[in-house]
Amino acid sequence: MIGRRHCQYLRSMCPKTSAATPLYRPLNFIGGSWTDVGDGTFNTVLDKYRGTELARIPHATAAQMDAAIAAAATAFPKFRRLSAGDRSAKLEKLAAAIEHHAEDLARLIVQEAGKPIGYARGEIARCIVTVRTAAAEALRFGGEVVPIDYGAGAGKTAFTKRHPIGIVAAITPFNFPLNLVLHKVAPALAIGCPVVLKPAPQAPLSALALAGLIAELGYPEGTFSCLLCGIPVAEMLVKDPRIAMLSFTGSDKVGWHLKTICGKKKVALELGGNAAVIVDDDVDLEAVARTVATGAFLYAGQICISTQRIVVLDSVFDRFRDLLLNAMKEVRTGDPSEPDTIVGPLIDKGHLQRIASWVEEARKGGATVLSGGAVVDEAHNLYAPTLLSGTNNTMQVSCAEAFGPIATLERANDFDDAIAQVNNSVFGLQAGVFTNDFAHVRKAHEDLEVGGVIINGIPGFRVDSMPYGGIKDSGLGREGIKYAIEDMSEPRLLVY
Repeated sequence: MIGRRHCQYLRSMCPKTSAATPLYRPLNFIGGSWTDVGDGTFNTVLDKYRGTELARIPHATAAQMDAAIAAAATAFPKFRRLSAGDRSAKLEKLAAAIEHHAEDLARLIVQEAGKPIGYARGEIARCIVTVRTAAAEALRFGGEVVPIDYGAGAGKTAFTKRHPIGIVAAITPFNFPLNLVLHKVAPALAIGCPVVLKPAPQAPLSALALAGLIAELGYPEGTFSCLLCGIPVAEMLVKDPRIAMLSFTGSDKVGWHLKTICGKKKVALELGGNAAVIVDDDVDLEAVARTVATGAFLYAGQICISTQRIVVLDSVFDRFRDLLLNAMKEVRTGDPSEPDTIVGPLIDKGHLQRIASWVEEARKGGATVLSGGAVVDEAHNLYAPTLLSGTNNTMQVSCAEAFGPIATLERANDFDDAIAQVNNSVFGLQAGVFTNDFAHVRKAHEDLEVGGVIINGIPGFRVDSMPYGGIKDSGLGREGIKYAIEDMSEPRLLVY
């Protein structure tokens, strides 16, 4: 139980939604209860621009993780039997609660994740769509009639019904601290799977706020738990045989490691990449340059499908380069709480230093820094929007995922060469293609080795209902509500 004095402490620590109710509690939510007990160490969450402390959350123990999984296992038989109507109605209430707290949640994301306020508000708007889409899918998601009325099946009827698979372990990153959580939680709640969530340590407060909202909806106790923990306890969650599915979004190195230790459970991995855009010679170059400038540097490039590699046909390369450099002058760097800011802080000092070292490596390797290439404000973890040219595939800025305000600009002899350059990567998440030639549209769809091709748009385009995911080192499976529900359920055949 949380006593009166502790409630006063919580209210002093947390942004308010009213005079009495904190937006989040700096505690772990385990099996339906909040706890301030942990292993004696704490996860400290900082304001990413100002460096001030927002919260200290206890790291959960192995016993607490076991309790969360056990509570989810107990909840599953009750939860799976809720009607589709009940599951949908609860999700509609969750969407309404997020909408009610929209501005507070957006400002919390600005603080804990360093996301510019306009983009944070956009994330909350997407969260509402994500949850309402899940509410709708809970009502319409089903199996199929299987045609077997021939041969040995003559006179028989067959159909499938989708059943929830069980407990979902969800591990999420810092860059979309609420919507990427909901891309795992909302489909699970729609189909009837309990969830044990480990949010990103850099930005867990939005997830804890979500736990508070879910706690009010009347789910069976243990349906949802949210714990901060160290790596050994997180790996315990991944390995536990009671978990039916691991859904992970994060780095390729960590994701593939977790796959090797998770056992026989289902796995969905969204692991990012070094997304590319192709600029053909028949487009409005000025408009494309403005779009690409935003797509490359929004949120300091800390987006899985941020535009990192720009490949331009040789005949328009020089003109596009000049237009892009001009467009970059309008990209504002600074305080993420300011409405005009596009490039806010990198998530921490380590990432700031890494970006600086990658740019220096490219410079020493013969690349040209066309713009930026320097720390703007070390105290606030700001790095200048940086455009390089003359790079090669041995340089980190080109072959690895930058997750920073870096883009490379290279020329292609023709459209075939552009596609070859895009495919010369271990990643394959999404790609953008700016063209008005339908033959090139068809060729891009046929030949680009990615999970999604965005025509006349940047690779960062995403609608929350669409199938989203990659190939190669970019991961396994697809997110998008309907597609996630498919992964979180299994078809059971009935023949009579």
